[in-house]
Amino acid sequence: MFTKSRLIAAVLCAAALAGCATTPTTFAQKDPQVDLYEFKTFSFFEPSDAQLRRTGYSTLVGEQVREATRAHLESLGYVYDPARPDLRVNVMVSVQQRTEIRSTPNAARLPYRAWGTSSIDTVDYREGTLAIDLVDARRRSMVWRGVVQDKLTRKNLQHPDETIRDAVKEVFTRYPRKAA
Repeated sequence: MFTKSRLIAAVLCAAALAGCATTPTTFAQKDPQVDLYEFKTFSFFEPSDAQLRRTGYSTLVGEQVREATRAHLESLGYVYDPARPDLRVNVMVSVQQRTEIRSTPNAARLPYRAWGTSSIDTVDYREGTLAIDLVDARRRSMVWRGVVQDKLTRKNLQHPDETIRDAVKEVFTRYPRKAA
């Protein structure tokens, strides 16, 4: 009996920890009137003059996101053509400091619920968001947007190339597949 209750407790703890595990939040929007595979070529929006005046350079992260995005679009059959693109691609990356508040009931059980105590913890973390927009260059209207959000861990920050590739790959899991 003692081993069975310990096994049940271990399973419940594992389930609770699995519920706390972070998985990226990914979503996409598509213009329902558009067949994305009618487009053949793409290029990136270039940073505006105001952005370049403010920083004076492009960032490493921005270039890595563009390279990973380009690779994914080419794997989908699109051709990079900066002169006459059918699609213009805009990538946005943001990192924000977040705070999460968690309330955990204490182990001690008192006869009345109102008397029960709980501990409140605050957890500070960084959340990264990557958005990739595809814009019909001729009509100047967005035809698809993919977004992924996730908590950034120390590992993510120590291996930015891998993190960026994984994030771009995750965004494109929501991209419509070509009809057979």
